Amino acid sequence: MCFHAQQCAEKYLKALLTLHAVPFPKTHDLPELLLGIPQSVGVRLRPPDVAMLNRYSIDGRYPGDWEPITRADAEQAVVTARRVRDAIRVHLQSFQSFGVRSCNPTPPLHGRRRTW
Repeated sequence: MCFHAQQCAEKYLKALLTLHAVPFPKTHDLPELLLGIPQSVGVRLRPPDVAMLNRYSIDGRYPGDWEPITRADAEQAVVTARRVRDAIRVHLQSFQSFGVRSCNPTPPLHGRRRTW
């Protein structure tokens, strides 16, 4: 759950950077990505707000002697990811007014299998 919360925040930050044509490095460092967003955009987040998610980009995916992740850690990670999502969605929704629409998922197959 913590890894997915980190990924959620990372993808929203990268989407906003992409929207504003800001190049960014290949990184999972959320405070670094956040600092790349122009101040004129007005995102109401600070690097310390997202820093706690950084450890989850590695801890849950690679073997190592990591500090155990508690339920409270997971709940806080989800709260933080939602804060990032909510803070950035406002800016992405305003972009939709320029004629860009979000993707609609493929309709369900209703029991049929795809054959390719």
